[in-house]
Formats: sequence, C-alpha cells, structure tokens
Amino acid sequence: MGFFDRLSRLIRANANAALSSVEDPGKILDQSVADMQSDLVKLRQAVATAIASQKRIANQAEQAESQSATWYERAELALKKGEEDLAKEALARRRTCQETSTALSTQLNSQAGQVELLKKSLLALEGKIAEAKTKKDMLKARAQAAQAQVQLQSAVGNLGTNTSMAAFERMQEKVEMLEANSAAAGELAGADLESQFAALEGAPEVDSELEAMKRRLSGGAAQVSLPAADPSAVDQAGVQKVKVTEVDGELEALKRSIEQG
Repeated sequence: MGFFDRLSRLIRANANAALSSVEDPGKILDQSVADMQSDLVKLRQAVATAIASQKRIANQAEQAESQSATWYERAELALKKGEEDLAKEALARRRTCQETSTALSTQLNSQAGQVELLKKSLLALEGKIAEAKTKKDMLKARAQAAQAQVQLQSAVGNLGTNTSMAAFERMQEKVEMLEANSAAAGELAGADLESQFAALEGAPEVDSELEAMKRRLSGGAAQVSLPAADPSAVDQAGVQKVKVTEVDGELEALKRSIEQG
C-alpha cells in the first residue's frame, strides 16, 4: 500500500470520526425528517407535472382523432362534388391525423404507467415520513437518555481522578486523624488524672502506716527503763519496774527485725 493511499485513508477515518463525534442525534433526526418532507414536496410536484402531461397528451390524441374524422367527412364531400383530387388530399390529411392519434395514444399509455408509479412512490414516501415523524420523538428521547447515561458513567468514572474529589477525601482523612489525635490526648489526660488521684488516695494509707510504725517504735522505747536497785520496787504509778537483763534479748531481737526490714 502506497504512502498516499495510507494518508488518504487516515484522513478519511479522522474526518469520519470527527463528524461522528459532533453529530447530534436529535438535530440529525429533525434534519432527516425535513429532508424527507422536502423530497415529498418535489415528488408531489413531479406527480402533478406527470398528470398534467398525461392530460395534455390525452387532449392531443382526442384532437387528432377528431381531426381525422373531420378530414374523412371532407373527403366524402369532395368526392360527392366530383372533386376527386381534393378528396384524395383530404384522405391524406386524415391519415396524418390518424398516425398522430396512434402515436399520442401509445405515449398516453406510457405516461399513464409512469403516473401510477409516481403515485405509488408518493404514497410510500408519505407513509415513511409519517412513520419517521412518529418515531422521531421516541428516538430523540432514547438518544437523550443514552447521552445522559454516558455522561453519568463518565462522571462516576472520573470521581477517582477528579482533583475536587481527591481534595475532599484528603480533608476527610485529615479530620479523622485530628479526631483520633484528640481522642488519644483525652485518654492520656484522663490516665494522668487518674494516676494523680490514685496517688492522693494512696497517700493517707502510707501516712497512716508510717504513723503506726512511729507509735509502735516509740511505744517500745518507752517500755525500756533503768533497773531499780530493788527488783521488787514499785514506782509511784504502781507499775513494777523491769530488770535490764530481762529486756536485753528483746531489744536485740527488735534491732535485728528493724535492720532486716
């Protein structure tokens, strides 16, 4: 295949594609019906012209036939008057009229056939136009619905790559991230507050335990006293004093218990 053939085919293909892309079905349907209506007008004119020609041929045939009869009567009259040459001329004129009448009759039959054919074509075209007018609105509605569906599918398909939709989804993710960070900060703040209150609630128990230990230790030290000269001696409060040797072992045990603890 030559270069120019390929170039020509490419140009025609691009031209057809361009025409197809700009074609509006609704406008094309309207124009098609208008063109058919124009053809109908032309065909009606052609039928009218054919009918008028048929009538004219028929009139000419009748005139030729009438003239043929007239010349025959004149031939008889001339012959009766003894004008044989004149009668012969009249018969010659009669023959010419007969030939004309015969030719016109043949043409009239042909014209009648053409008129009938044109009438049938006219009726067929009128039927097609009526059908086209009936279908036009339906086809336009279907074309509009199909175009709307194509636009909808195109819009849905472009949502993933549309910058506006991408920005919307990005902001949605950002809001969700902010909400998550806020929730996490709230949980951390709540946990810290809980730990502070737990510390405050636990402090009295430690203090109480510390005071109890202090009292226990101070109480044990108060029970230790110097031995009296007389083991049977009693203090003014009536409490018998304990010998030092009796508490030494207990004191040592307490020291070991404190050191181990």
